[in-house]
Amino acid sequence: MKKIFKNLAAFLVMIAIGVAVFMMMQKNKTPVEHTDEQLPAKPVEVLTVKREPFRAHVTGYGNVEPAIVLRGKAEVSGKVSYVHPELEAGGSIPKGAVVLKIDPEDYEVSLKQTQADLASSKSQLDQLKQEEQSTRRSLALAQQNLRLGEKELERTRGIWEKRLIARSTLDAEEQKVIQLKQSVSDLQGQLNTYASRKSSASAQLTRSSQQVKGQTTTLGRTEITMPFDARISSASAEKGEFVSTGTTVFEATSIDGVEISAEIPLPHMRTLFAAMRGQNIDISPSNLKSSLASLGLEAKVRLVDENIPKAIWEARVARFGESVDPTKRTLGVVVAVDKPYENIVLGERPPLLKGMFVSVELFAPESQALVIPRKALHQGRVYLVNQQQQLEIREVKILTQQGNQAVIAAGLEEGEKVIVNDLIPVIPGMLLAPIENGKLLVKAEQSSKEQEAE
Repeated sequence: MKKIFKNLAAFLVMIAIGVAVFMMMQKNKTPVEHTDEQLPAKPVEVLTVKREPFRAHVTGYGNVEPAIVLRGKAEVSGKVSYVHPELEAGGSIPKGAVVLKIDPEDYEVSLKQTQADLASSKSQLDQLKQEEQSTRRSLALAQQNLRLGEKELERTRGIWEKRLIARSTLDAEEQKVIQLKQSVSDLQGQLNTYASRKSSASAQLTRSSQQVKGQTTTLGRTEITMPFDARISSASAEKGEFVSTGTTVFEATSIDGVEISAEIPLPHMRTLFAAMRGQNIDISPSNLKSSLASLGLEAKVRLVDENIPKAIWEARVARFGESVDPTKRTLGVVVAVDKPYENIVLGERPPLLKGMFVSVELFAPESQALVIPRKALHQGRVYLVNQQQQLEIREVKILTQQGNQAVIAAGLEEGEKVIVNDLIPVIPGMLLAPIENGKLLVKAEQSSKEQEAE
C-alpha cells in the first residue's frame, strides 16, 4: 500500500514539472508577425474605346423578276400576215422592230372610204362659203337697185302730182319698187340660212376627220412593234392564223432592268436605320422617289450559288413594301438592277434572268460610332479597367449589333478601356494589368469593308 502511494506521488510530480516547463516555453516564445499580401494583378486584353466609321447593313433574299413585262395583244381582228422570225420563247427582238402584222386590206378600204367622205365634207363646206359670198354680192346689188328704184318712184310721183304723166306710169314704178324689195328680202333670207348650213357642214367635216383619224389608228394597230429591247417569254401566233381583238399573241420582258423583292426581318431593318434615327422623310407619292434617294442607301445583288461567288451587281432601292408580313414579321424591299445583260462573263457573271435566287444587301450611309467587339458584351454589360487599374462592371445601351461588332448608344465614353478577353474570376475592384489590343477592331473593320467591296 505504501508503495502505491509512493508511485502516485512520483507521477504527480512529473506532471507538475511538465506543466511548469510548458508554461515557461510559452512565456519565452517569440510572437508570430501577420502581414497582408495582395493578389497579383491579372493580365487582361483591352481595347481603347473611340469613334470609328461604321456602316450598318442587312441581307435579304428574293427572286429576280423583270422590271417590265409586256403582254402583246391583238388590237384588231384579222389574219396574221407577218411574224418576226425571233418571235418564239427565248428569242430577242430589238426596240422598234415589227413583231407581228395583221392583214390590213379591210382597214385600208375603210380608211379610203372615210377619206373620201372627208373630202366630200370639205368640198360641201367650201361650196357653201362660195355661195354665201355670191349671195352677199347679189344682196348688195339688190339693195342698191332698191335705193335707185325708190328715188325714181319719188320723182315719178312728183311728176304725176303735177298731172304731167298718166297714173299707169306711177303704178308701174311702184310695182318695180315692190319687186326690188321682194328681191332684197329673198336674198337676205337666203343669206341668213348660211350660218346654220355652214355649222352643219362643219360638224360633218369634223365627224369625217375623226373617222379618218380613227381608221388611221385602227390601220396602225394592224402592226405590233416592240417598245423596248426585249426577250420573248412566250408566243402563240402563227402566220396565216386568224386572231380576234384582245387575243394575247406573245409575252416579252425588258432587258433594260430587273427587280428583286427581298423580305427583310423588322429587327434587321431597325438595325439598318439605327444610324439615321431622327432623320425626317416624306413618303407622299409625289416625293417618295426623292426621299428614298436622300436616305443614301446602297444596294448590291449577289447570286446565291457557291460555284459563282463573284457574281455581284450594283443596285438601287426602288421602293419599300406597302405592308408588313404579319406572319414572318418582314418588310419587302424592292431593288432595281439596270442593264442586267451587260458585262457577261461565261462561268463567272451570267445575266440576271427571271427566277434566279439572289441575296440583296443594303448598306446604310457611313457614320461615326462607338464600336466594340461583340464578345466584349456580357448580357448588356461591359468589363472596364478604370483609372485605378481595377475592374469595373458597367451596363451599356446597345444601339445595334452586326456581325462581330456592337455599336454602343450610351454607357461608354471615348478613351475608356474595355476588356475583350474572357475574365475568370470576375470580382469588381480586382487589380488588373491591361494589355492594349487594337487589332480586334481593325480586323472587324477590315472584314466589314471586304464584305462591302465584294
